[in-house]
Amino acid sequence: MTHTAASMDALRRSGDELADATVATLFERGEVGTFNTLMRYVSTAGAPLPDGLPEVAREYLEATRVPPAWVDWGEMEKARLFFIDNSVHITTALSFAAMPACYLVPHVAKLLSATHGLEYPSKRMAETGQFTVYLMQPDAFEAGSRFIPAAQKVRLLHASIRHHLTRENRWDSGALGTPICQEDMIGGQMFFSMLVLDSLHRLGIHMSAEGAQAYYYAWRVVGAMLGVDQDAVPKSLDEARHFLDRYMVRHMGPSEEGAHLTRQLIDLYEEVVPGTLFDPIVSALIRHLVGDTPADWLRVPRTSWDTVVKAVPHLLGVLETLEDRSPLGAWALDRLGHLSSVFALSSLTRGRVMHYAVPEHLRKDYGVSGSVRGARRWTPPAPTLA
Repeated sequence: MTHTAASMDALRRSGDELADATVATLFERGEVGTFNTLMRYVSTAGAPLPDGLPEVAREYLEATRVPPAWVDWGEMEKARLFFIDNSVHITTALSFAAMPACYLVPHVAKLLSATHGLEYPSKRMAETGQFTVYLMQPDAFEAGSRFIPAAQKVRLLHASIRHHLTRENRWDSGALGTPICQEDMIGGQMFFSMLVLDSLHRLGIHMSAEGAQAYYYAWRVVGAMLGVDQDAVPKSLDEARHFLDRYMVRHMGPSEEGAHLTRQLIDLYEEVVPGTLFDPIVSALIRHLVGDTPADWLRVPRTSWDTVVKAVPHLLGVLETLEDRSPLGAWALDRLGHLSSVFALSSLTRGRVMHYAVPEHLRKDYGVSGSVRGARRWTPPAPTLA
């Protein structure tokens, strides 16, 4: 599949028909508050839906309660093992590469500024981390899991944002297309999959080609459950490289909102890092993973750690070699990675379970104008655009 400027322009005009219709009906009937209240009690797959749930919401939840029929469960198990093997590295890549990449797209940064939790700036990172952990559990798609209800709620959250921005005339659809359109949703899918793999490679993490492909496949399944048109999504890593390159060249650039969100992210993780001595490593990691020009656009500070962080791949390479050669070393590092991820997530969530509610209002000041370990090591596909 080769995406062109014309095909990507077409994706900008499409949203998510099922979720959009559900949210529109909830607002028309004044049932959003009832829905949010009752859905706080729906947190595990297979649980009985509460009495009093609006009928349109019940129909939506029934229609989206199972993953797509085409899922290869063997591939999903490979993805889960890949996540276990690399959990702390994936968390690092999500935090310091994928999220800043979202902020590099000005219209996405503006949108995120409207929907960021006002209670504390870690809300979106906490939701993303919790969502990923739910996804990679052994029972993610079985009764009792938390992933499927989370995916159903996130899909409605996106639809509600489209509803608000369109109905309140706070989005320039002529210039920007549909808010949270298919192109941007696919772009987000690429950030959390392809860009994360790129970052792991940049950090010197040892990955098999099979593991990398499985991780990318898992995010295709996630995208399908979030209402992303999988007919338009790249099927292979080579196709993903082409789409990601073209998407970033089409849209990335500096913005006040992107710089502000990045500053929030840096402040957040400097609070998580114990003490103050290692605080500059947060900015240094972002700059290392996204590159100097994008980091300058995001106003990521230059620090004395910028040079030090370049040695991280060498250090991780030594640890990865130990992990590859020693089953005991692999177990110990996997456990350390798991505990590190749990600590980071608990710090972000502050011990709370994150709820993905349909917002009844947006910010008033918002507006937009214009392990699978193998011998064959994975290397990223080459850039497709000069």
